Amino acid sequence: MADKANWTEEKCRVGEAELLVIKGGRGKPLLVFHGELGDPGWLTWHSTLAAERTIWIPQHPGFGRSPHVDWIMDMRDLAAFYARFVREQNLTPVDVIGFSLGGWLAAEMAAQNVHQFARMILVGAAGLRPPGGEIMDMFTVTARTYLNRNVLDPHDNPEFNKLFGGEQTPAQFEAWEDARAETARIAWKPYMFDQAMPHLLENVVGLPTLLIWGRQDPVVPLSAGELYHNKIAGSRLVVFDNCGHMPEVEKPDDFVREVRNFLR
Repeated sequence: MADKANWTEEKCRVGEAELLVIKGGRGKPLLVFHGELGDPGWLTWHSTLAAERTIWIPQHPGFGRSPHVDWIMDMRDLAAFYARFVREQNLTPVDVIGFSLGGWLAAEMAAQNVHQFARMILVGAAGLRPPGGEIMDMFTVTARTYLNRNVLDPHDNPEFNKLFGGEQTPAQFEAWEDARAETARIAWKPYMFDQAMPHLLENVVGLPTLLIWGRQDPVVPLSAGELYHNKIAGSRLVVFDNCGHMPEVEKPDDFVREVRNFLR
């Protein structure tokens, strides 16, 4: 199991832009795309998988400590930005895992060029309009309230409380508000989905894809996962019972088992 102290932060150039990337572990690279509230920090699954994979966690432009990039106006622009990043870092084809907004990003990249990835994992991915239910609007509540609704029980989850429990710090508040502002800029109209995506996903052929969802996900309903499953040829959908929008936190053992088996 990798120690957090062995992880590094690197600044990578992507054209004129600078991207902060957190790296750690050993072995074949695994690219991780965080969600709409930014990189959540050190998680148990990172430690476990870092024993066998080198994990790359870029902080998206305008999130965390990666500077804003003014020409990135929507998710398609962001996907093009990352296409250049993975090419120039000699990662192609790379295994990728994307969470929520980051899952939409990975799906968008795959639809543009399926050969960028070797394997793709989407966890509670946004990007599709759910056939049943709606994607939760993060802007009708505070960032803290939205975050708490990502899990079924925020008060009885040791890892969630380790990351987000206690008093909200000024640094946390600022990071969440910066992330919400950038999410609004690139994913506002329509909110957190693209009407073209069901059609674009028909370009994703021959890419081993694992979809992981919580059955009780209140943020991106399971119906969106089922639609991804229907649109991505050969994909596999795994659904965890008694689980919300963060299976990596709510069902860490099951999550790691599924991810490990798929990547192997």
